[in-house]
Amino acid sequence: MAAVIALAAGACASNDRPAWSFAAPQTPNTVPAAAATSVPATAAPAPSDMAMGQATAAPAAPAAATASAPKADPNAPAYILRDATAPAVLPGTEHDVDFPIVEKDITVAAGFVVHTWTFGGTVPGPTIRVHLGDIVHIHLKNEGQMSHSIDFHASQTAMNHQMVEIKPGETFTYTFTADYAGVWMYHCGTAPALLHIANGMFGMVIVEPKGGLPKVDNEFAFVQSEWYLGAQGQPSDYAKANQTAPAPDFVVFNGIANQYKDNPVAVKTGGRTRVFVLDVGPNEDSSFHVVGTIFDHVIKEGIELQRGNASGWGSQAVDLSPAQGAIIEFTPTEDGMFPFVTHAFNFATHGAIGIFLAGDGDPLN
Repeated sequence: MAAVIALAAGACASNDRPAWSFAAPQTPNTVPAAAATSVPATAAPAPSDMAMGQATAAPAAPAAATASAPKADPNAPAYILRDATAPAVLPGTEHDVDFPIVEKDITVAAGFVVHTWTFGGTVPGPTIRVHLGDIVHIHLKNEGQMSHSIDFHASQTAMNHQMVEIKPGETFTYTFTADYAGVWMYHCGTAPALLHIANGMFGMVIVEPKGGLPKVDNEFAFVQSEWYLGAQGQPSDYAKANQTAPAPDFVVFNGIANQYKDNPVAVKTGGRTRVFVLDVGPNEDSSFHVVGTIFDHVIKEGIELQRGNASGWGSQAVDLSPAQGAIIEFTPTEDGMFPFVTHAFNFATHGAIGIFLAGDGDPLN
C-alpha cells in the first residue's frame, strides 16, 4: 500500500506520478447512525422569490450577508460518513416511504456545523430507487418549527395540487407515478425555495427504465450541492446564497466536504462501476470527472452515449446544471487511485473531491 501523503488537487494535469493521501476504503452497505444535538434555528428571510409550493409568511431577513465563513470549531463533532453505495430498487410496484421533516445539527466539514432542515434527518435526504411505472406514496410529517413542502421532479402534478404548505405538526402524503426514467431531484419548494434547498432540503430519485439496468460490479449515488455558511450551529446564510455571483463556502458530494477524499470509495479493478450523479445546486453547475478513466456509457437527461458505439465515442466529463442528473459508467483498468471531482477546480478545492480506490490503491505493487 502506498504511503499516506498529501493529496494534490491539480495532479490530473501533472506529468509526474501523483502522490495521493488516502485512508482505508469505506465499507459498502453500512450507513452510520446519525445523532446530533439540536439548537433553535435562526430566523429565515422572506424575499419575493417565487415559491415552488404555497407561499407562507417567513421571519425577517438578517441585516446583511455574513462576510466570510465562520472559523472552524475544534470542538465540533466529527462528521458522519455518508455511505455512497446506491440503494437497491424498492421491491414491488407500489411503495410507501416515510419522510419526516426534521431540523438537525449536522457537521458539514471538519469544524463546521449547520442547523439544517432535512427530509428524513440526512443531507441529502434518502435516495429513492424504483422502476418505470411504479407508484410512490411519500408520507411527510413536519417535525420542525416552520412550514415546508416538497416537489418531486420525477412527478407530473400541478404546483398547487401537491406542493402544498405543511405546517409544523401536520402530515401530508405526496403521490406520484414514475412516468419517465432518469435521475431526478426532489426539494422543498416553500418560499424562499433557495434557502430551503441551501439548508439541506433536497435528494435524489432514480427511476430505472423498463427491464431495469444491467448488473455491474459497483454502484454509487452522488449529489453535488453547496453550503453558504452562517454562524456556527445556525442555518445557511440566505444573503450569501442569493448573490448573483454566489461564492459558496463549500461545494460537496453527499452533504459533507472532502468525505470521500478522507474515506476513499472501494471499486473493483477491471470491473464495471456505475455512478448516479445529481447536481442540486442550488446555484452552481457540476462538471463530473473521474481522473484516469473515460466514461463509456452515459445517460444525461435522457440523452445516451452508448457503450461500444461504432464510432468509438467516449466522454471525459458530464456537465450538469442545477436540477440535472446523469448515469455514468466506466471501468478502472488497473489498481490505483482514481479521484473524482467537479472539474471546476475552484470548487474541487472547496470540498467537491473524492477518490475511487481500485484494488490496493498502488498500481506498482
